[in-house]
Amino acid sequence: MNRWQSSDVPRGDDYDERWRRLAASGASVHGEADLIESLLRTGGGTRVLDAGCGTGRVAIELAARGCSVVGLDADPSMLATARSKAPELRWVEADLVDTGSNLDEVFDLIALPGNVMIFLQKGTEQAVVDQLAARLRPGGLLVAGFQLRPGRLTLERYDDIAAAAGLEKMHRWATWDREAYTGGDYAVSVHRRPA
Repeated sequence: MNRWQSSDVPRGDDYDERWRRLAASGASVHGEADLIESLLRTGGGTRVLDAGCGTGRVAIELAARGCSVVGLDADPSMLATARSKAPELRWVEADLVDTGSNLDEVFDLIALPGNVMIFLQKGTEQAVVDQLAARLRPGGLLVAGFQLRPGRLTLERYDDIAAAAGLEKMHRWATWDREAYTGGDYAVSVHRRPA
């Protein structure tokens, strides 16, 4: 069981309600999609895997912008909400530790936007990044944003994991809006599979 499954966070429609309230208040709720779209424009390609896609907020927005998106998540209640909102998209129920048996394609960019890395079962982070790196085309990007909390995955450890998976660090920001990272409790990291 991963940390997400053992947490008491809202799921499915209840999880989505937070984003609906934010959007209704006028807040931007598509910072992840904005950055991903910009990275794709710069590096080329349109194929995106939203790994740990939850209710599909990012995947659906990227599809609306013309990307070819696959959403993958281990939580059936989150995927049920995603499927109800966008039944035309491909939603895969699978654990990130074992994507190989559920996906056979490669992607231009793989996104882990919703704190996915800190919800993994402790000790599986390397296996997950290895699996995802194997699904990137040469030159493809792995983009992950997650909170930095005591006792959880550190940026140094994440960089070591990415390097062991054959990826090179390209960028690190404090937000999805590309604010400079100078420390703090959140980071967005971009790693690249060498061409």
